[in-house]
Amino acid sequence: MVIRARENIVGAWAFLIGVILALVGGIILSFGYAVNPFILALLAIIGLVAGFSVNVHDDGGTKFLLVAVSLVIVSFAGQQGITNVQFVGIKIGTIVSSTLAGLLVLLVPATIVVAIKSLFALAVR
Repeated sequence: MVIRARENIVGAWAFLIGVILALVGGIILSFGYAVNPFILALLAIIGLVAGFSVNVHDDGGTKFLLVAVSLVIVSFAGQQGITNVQFVGIKIGTIVSSTLAGLLVLLVPATIVVAIKSLFALAVR
C-alpha cells in the first residue's frame, strides 16, 4: 500500500480550485460577460497559496518550476493564437483563450514565489 504525504494537501486543493475558477472564468467570458476582477484577484491569491505550499528543499521545487514555466509559456502562446476559432456558433477560441489567461493569472504568482523560495534555499546551502 502506498502511503501518501499530507503536507502539500493545501497547495494541491488550492491549485485544483484555481484551475476550476480559470475554466469557469473562461466560459463566462465566452458568453459576452466581463470577468469579475474579484475572480482574477482570487486566482492570484490562490496562486500565491499554492506557491507558498511547495516544498523547495527536495526535488519538488525544481519539478514545479519546470512544469509551471512550461505551462506559462504554452498558455501565453495558446492565448495569442486561438482567439478567433469558432465551432457551430460557439466561440471555442474565446473560451480557450480566456481560460489560458486565467491560468496565467494563477500560475505566474505561484511560479514567482517558488522561484524566490528556491533561490533562498540555494543561498542558505
